[in-house]
Amino acid sequence: MFTPHTETEVAEMLQVIGLSRLEDLFKLVPESCRYPKLDLPQGLTEMETRLELQFLSESNETAHDQACFLGAGAYNHYSPAAVDAIIRRGEFLTAYTPYQPEISQGTLQAIFEYQSLIALLTGMEVCNASHYDGATAIAEAAVMAYHTFRGKRSKIVISPALHPQYRETIKTYLQGYAGLSIVGDESDVDLHQHPSEMKSLIDDDTSLVIVQYPDFFGRVFELKEIIEATHAVGALIAVSVNPLSLGLLSPPGEMGADIVTGEGQSLGLPLSFGGPYLGIFATKKEYIHKVAGRLVGETVDKDGKRAYVLTLTAREQHIRRERATSNICTNQGLMALASTVYLSLLGRSGLKQVASLSYHKAHFAFDRISRISGYEVWSTAPFFNEFVIKCPKPVEDINFHLMDHGIIGGYDLGKTYPALEGHMLLACTEMTTRQEIDGLVNILTEVTHA
Repeated sequence: MFTPHTETEVAEMLQVIGLSRLEDLFKLVPESCRYPKLDLPQGLTEMETRLELQFLSESNETAHDQACFLGAGAYNHYSPAAVDAIIRRGEFLTAYTPYQPEISQGTLQAIFEYQSLIALLTGMEVCNASHYDGATAIAEAAVMAYHTFRGKRSKIVISPALHPQYRETIKTYLQGYAGLSIVGDESDVDLHQHPSEMKSLIDDDTSLVIVQYPDFFGRVFELKEIIEATHAVGALIAVSVNPLSLGLLSPPGEMGADIVTGEGQSLGLPLSFGGPYLGIFATKKEYIHKVAGRLVGETVDKDGKRAYVLTLTAREQHIRRERATSNICTNQGLMALASTVYLSLLGRSGLKQVASLSYHKAHFAFDRISRISGYEVWSTAPFFNEFVIKCPKPVEDINFHLMDHGIIGGYDLGKTYPALEGHMLLACTEMTTRQEIDGLVNILTEVTHA
């Protein structure tokens, strides 16, 4: 093991803390536990190790090997080979913090391009770069709203159709804010309600209203009424989006949303067993000084040439915890770059095509499954690429049966919504084939006869 300290330096450090030997640092550890004899197997060669790891990896069931109808926030989309090829370049893969603009122009420009594309996609004026994932992004929206009103508004209204993990993350973030209440997602709330029905919860004490678009169940609702009701009392409204759906749907910025967040995984990032992902955060220009994370601006250098710099964000957001309104600092820059490359390769028409394929394949699957005896449609509301079906048997049992036939089934909604026990959330993307949908329908039909 390499250690950079010389014997003289080690002796000096020990003298400062009043010890004579390094071993004295471990006196508090029981002697019987200090140097246990490890029962390790015989060492392997590199070739043997590679074969063993490959064998272990093959025990995983992935969307590469099976038909996948599981969504619920992370989706099996196709990522062009160029995305991975570009982000693996050394200057991007190993880059970290762009605090020194004179040596970080490539990284800064990549972030600037990402911000520009996300602002265009969401219809907002400014975008940061970025957050860990969709859950932390919407939680940061709640924190921002709280500080925008200087803590004088103590209520946040959350739609029950917001992703369950996002709701839990918001509550974790805000648990230390004295007097702050979160309402709207109680267990007895009618899950069929339209977002506009949340108006009765909004009052002069509300700082933020949070909705999802499309919502967790895949439904697409008009948000104009709830946005107007929110603004009528001077509160802010945040919309959590599936960014890929904006290839077809109107962006929240055009509806008047104050904050738009989202999970960027669908923009060129692999499923990867849960991450790393990308938290999208965009807002209106008037709130720019409250935005957590990094902002890159375009300027000119002393010679009048175009240059990029970190701008506006107070440095304590990154290094002085006691003065920061947020402690987010890692910006998922590599994931943001991947999404930038993905959006640049697809362009406006390509993004629309991917969204359209996802939409039409989901509706084809919905139509086929809804005709199977024993399966019931849960909602007739418009939807994007996900839908809910009530099953004749426990979802867990059905998913086990599907897995035996090479199909990853939908999300068991009973895990997070007790009222939806026996309901399955199914998703389709451009990767879903007609043959896979036929196979799903056949097995679901078979289940009813078992």
